[in-house]
Amino acid sequence: MEALQLGSVQMLAPSMAKFGPMGVREFELFDLPFMFPNSTVLHRVMDGEVGSKLFAKLDTKGVTGLAFWDNGFKQMSSNRAMRTVADFKGLKMRIQSSKVLESQMKTLGAIPQVMAFSEVYSALQQGVVDGTENPVSNFYTQKMNEVQKHTTISNHGYLGYAVVTNKKFWDGLPADIRSALTAAMKEATAFERDIAQKENDEALEKVRAAKTTEIYVLPESERAAWRKALLPVHTEFEGVIGKDLIQSVDDAAAQWEKEQHSGKKKK
Repeated sequence: MEALQLGSVQMLAPSMAKFGPMGVREFELFDLPFMFPNSTVLHRVMDGEVGSKLFAKLDTKGVTGLAFWDNGFKQMSSNRAMRTVADFKGLKMRIQSSKVLESQMKTLGAIPQVMAFSEVYSALQQGVVDGTENPVSNFYTQKMNEVQKHTTISNHGYLGYAVVTNKKFWDGLPADIRSALTAAMKEATAFERDIAQKENDEALEKVRAAKTTEIYVLPESERAAWRKALLPVHTEFEGVIGKDLIQSVDDAAAQWEKEQHSGKKKK
């Protein structure tokens, strides 16, 4: 991120959690548990007013935001079955460096451990940590299924990236080049999101076929209990992220829900 700000590199796609330490903590919106009910609402938020507001915050840091890219929704894994909130008590859970994720794990009764992604497999293997949270594609490609007996399909959180560029470099490009790159980025974003979804779907089937990890799909009733237990995390970070941004996402989710009901009635 420093190299980008200095102009040593022109473009990056860091995970959202990297913007908090840079001083733009509004991006921690994406770390909040159960913030987005599905990818439709998520993409509406990213591609709409909320996404624009977040990218505007980067301008003062010498960074221009171009697009939001998916990895996917996160699932919990450990060597203990995780069906209720009580099942997390005392588990050492690896997280990305994020105050929100730290609070999420503590609220569940787990012990958060910040650790580099490259170290997670060996830490799980050696019992340094008990579990972690990841989209299934990460879980499978890093072979975590070999060292984790249980995974819960919870879709409780989200992991994504922001494609960003050095502002001075971007502003210095001729207008026609910028216009062509913006159009190309829009196409690339649709393509990337499609690939991310496919990779997660395929990875889940591969984990299932490997039979090393028991897969538990969280039913709606238990999901609601998890969500209720984790709502205090939203309240805790209202002052940091912005109550208005959190409300905008809630409004987008309510609008989607309304559309579903009206669609069912029409049928």
